[in-house]
Amino acid sequence: MLEFVLFYKNPLLHASLSIILALTLSFFRIPILFLYALQTYIHPDSQPQSNGLKAAIRRPGTDGTTTELRKRNKSKEKPDFDENNAQIFRIRLDQSHLQSRLYIDQYCVAFTVSFVTLFAILLQKFLDCDDNNGLLANGVFVPILLSILSLYTWGMLFVKVTFERSASRRSEKQLSVVFGVLGVFLGLFFVPEVASLVLDFDFGVSVDGFWRVLISVMMGCLACFMFIPAIRSARSFWLGTDQIRCNLSMITCGFFNRTILYVNQILLIFVALMWITPLAEIFVNKNYNNSNGNSATRSGVGNVERVVGNVGFSPSDFDNFRRWCLLGSSLLQIVALRANLQMYLNEALLSWYQRLHGGKVPELDYSRAKMFLHNHYLCLVVLQFLGPPVLVLTFLGLSQIDGPSFENFPLALPGSAFFKEVALFLAWWVTFLWAIFSSVILLLHRHCILYVS
Repeated sequence: MLEFVLFYKNPLLHASLSIILALTLSFFRIPILFLYALQTYIHPDSQPQSNGLKAAIRRPGTDGTTTELRKRNKSKEKPDFDENNAQIFRIRLDQSHLQSRLYIDQYCVAFTVSFVTLFAILLQKFLDCDDNNGLLANGVFVPILLSILSLYTWGMLFVKVTFERSASRRSEKQLSVVFGVLGVFLGLFFVPEVASLVLDFDFGVSVDGFWRVLISVMMGCLACFMFIPAIRSARSFWLGTDQIRCNLSMITCGFFNRTILYVNQILLIFVALMWITPLAEIFVNKNYNNSNGNSATRSGVGNVERVVGNVGFSPSDFDNFRRWCLLGSSLLQIVALRANLQMYLNEALLSWYQRLHGGKVPELDYSRAKMFLHNHYLCLVVLQFLGPPVLVLTFLGLSQIDGPSFENFPLALPGSAFFKEVALFLAWWVTFLWAIFSSVILLLHRHCILYVS
């Protein structure tokens, strides 16, 4: 018995610690605590109830008030503005509030599965794996299976939240489909032969047939799923950093969160550019192993080669540096998640403020509906903000699983190096899409083509 436990210690350790972590996250309700104390806003109903209380959030037409409002609108007399109708209340989200939100159960499951998967991948890096013991004994199949489960879970959730009715504009959904189709064609016609000319990725083998189609479909799905979350992230950045110059502390971020938003956006763009070959060559010392150093001592004023290609990292150190930056940008996105969510909720507050001061008789129906939708779809937006960094971390973790152990996995793969490169490419692809989409949206906001209201 002892010999059996020692021989299969790695999978047993993976299984036991994964179960303990999953139970801990569920028992202590860590996914809900992650959103605890966010400030949301409610617009009270103008019609008091019989017991003197007012409904905070209510669907229109569920209690007969719609008919009464229609009769009131038909009246020829212009009603006076009632200041009580303009009140707005701020509450801190707790467990009772969050449990009534749409997609709360899916969010808790995705949160738990994702962090158990990431923990299993991290644990595999520190375990002593003997390749001669086989696939079961070294335990590498546990993080691989958990990663597949996590990717499947997020894929199904992104399909639901992207096309959820009333959660986003119809034009945004249509653009998501367009970008998804473009991503598929981009993968079919340009990856990897053409892409390898401008991107620093080496798949090692010719990608044809099934694997080309699979990579292209994954690229298209990621392009489709990343568009709407990137739009929301850009709006949160625009509002949180007070680009609209409203000078309202109740709407914008504080100094610390504002710094996080700036660093997060800059790091995303920087990481996305580091795999582009012309820019990557600036950071790599091509003559690192050149003992003579002839290239480094060339004469001539203005010779670009005296700077580019002769200073910087060694190729191996630069690869590690890029991976660490990719890891850091993903973790920083998770750190910035609460700030982005708070700005998403503050969009409704900004809408109320604009409608309240936009005319002599404020029209608050739009802000009332906006507050309801922002509260109703809070957990949906959490999934859209949490999903991209988790996907990057999962793909990045899969790209770091040791090759000899992975070759024993029962799949007809061209090779472990190919799989690791594909995983790294998909991790970069998610970051690249997020950086491009959010930067373009911010540029449109800067030129007043789009605006937050």
